[in-house]
Amino acid sequence: MQPNPFAEVPTTAPERIAPDTWLIPNLAPAGDGLFLPVNSLVIRGREPVIVDTGAPIHRALWVEKAFSVVEPEDVRWIFLSHDDGDHTGALFDVLEHCPQATLVTNFFAVERLALEKPALPLQRMRWLEPGDRLDVGDRVLQLFRPPVFDGPTTRGLFDPKTGAMWAVDSFACFTPGALDADALPADLLSGITALGSAVSPWHAWLDRERYGRHVDTIEALGARTVASAHGPVLRGGRLDDAFDRVRALAGAPIVPLPGQELLDTLLAATMAEAAG
Repeated sequence: MQPNPFAEVPTTAPERIAPDTWLIPNLAPAGDGLFLPVNSLVIRGREPVIVDTGAPIHRALWVEKAFSVVEPEDVRWIFLSHDDGDHTGALFDVLEHCPQATLVTNFFAVERLALEKPALPLQRMRWLEPGDRLDVGDRVLQLFRPPVFDGPTTRGLFDPKTGAMWAVDSFACFTPGALDADALPADLLSGITALGSAVSPWHAWLDRERYGRHVDTIEALGARTVASAHGPVLRGGRLDDAFDRVRALAGAPIVPLPGQELLDTLLAATMAEAAG
């Protein structure tokens, strides 16, 4: 029997992080007592919105948590930030269980998903781009391109009514379990730089001034609470610091990732454990 990699993962539950706005959290082991958040959102307004659908490894947990916050038949919108697997894990469950919901995505995401998933229902879609707006009854959500992204289909979401922002893959960092940036030590928050570089290594070739204007535009939206797929919830000074960290990526050297040396160490440890 294979060991359960999630046996020691801290338990997480849906958390209200802003009015009408619930974080749907899960954690993936990252070694040394640290975990990578794998989050999504539910906006529980007049026309409830599910924002991303988690990773396949958390699929059953994600469904349980999300539908403890909102009734499936009440969901009217499914916002898919992009087509990466850790954002589409329960997509078909949501489409099945939420018959009144429209999938908000874009042309290129649908084209890319068609290479690995069953056909999506075109009659249940709306295709939107950065700068477009989505009227969900009691608020109008704004789409934008986040400052850090690893896929061309990525679009963030901002709710001016509550000041809540979904920053997708921006502001990622490891955590011992806490999902509030104020509860994390500064050395872990510095991981926003390293993981930002890993997600978007193209930062090394960016023009500082031009990229700075892009980040400034996002910050100027006025978010008071920022959640992301792989980081803690950011507010106040922690949020200001996070924007400064991604702004400083422009033109900076790519942060090196572990290579063969780590692989050799892991293989040796695995073989020693098997022999013992």
